[in-house]
Amino acid sequence: MNDDLADWTPLDWTPPSGMVGARTRLERLTPDHAAALHAANPRDAEHWAYMAYGPFDDLQTYRDWIETVAAGDDPAFYAIDGPEGWAGVASFMRVDRANGVIEIGNIALSPSLQRTPEATEALHLMIDHCFAAGFRRVEWKCNAGNAPSRRAALRLGFTYEGTFRQHMIVRVQNRDTAWFAIIDADWPRLRAAHRSWLAPANFGAAGRQKRPLGEMTG
Repeated sequence: MNDDLADWTPLDWTPPSGMVGARTRLERLTPDHAAALHAANPRDAEHWAYMAYGPFDDLQTYRDWIETVAAGDDPAFYAIDGPEGWAGVASFMRVDRANGVIEIGNIALSPSLQRTPEATEALHLMIDHCFAAGFRRVEWKCNAGNAPSRRAALRLGFTYEGTFRQHMIVRVQNRDTAWFAIIDADWPRLRAAHRSWLAPANFGAAGRQKRPLGEMTG
């Protein structure tokens, strides 16, 4: 870790228009994505239980929400292309250019996108973009009771840093928030692990992984 930051200058960063990988791509979220995203995601409350937005009972409601969030850059929302088309969203948020800190959040993946290489690559592309842009720290925060999100953070190599009790009120319920982060010193090793996991050689003929990512990130 480099504690001498005499040469540090605040970042001049704007959200990219998109990110492209070998398996998936991300585009800034627009109302044009609404129909595919609405079709891909369930309407039931359980699917959206840990999100501050959703569920969307009809397409127009989803489109209206997209028009609202797409107007800003913090959070900067992206649509994620899955095996069956546009199927999830995620955002860059809580951007702190002065300190080089950014969070990846608002992640909502449809059932068809969950636990797929495309989902992993999408999050990898977002993390990789942040460190390539000069950020020192990438954060991941979630409801402390959201076990799938906690597992996803650890699988990607985020370090658990603690839980903020009674941190927020979401959907008129208390939220204790679990904090995770990757810092720039961690990323070269984790980036190599991500790339090794995503490589075609790590998948068999049926598309099953040969070695889990969590094992590679340690």
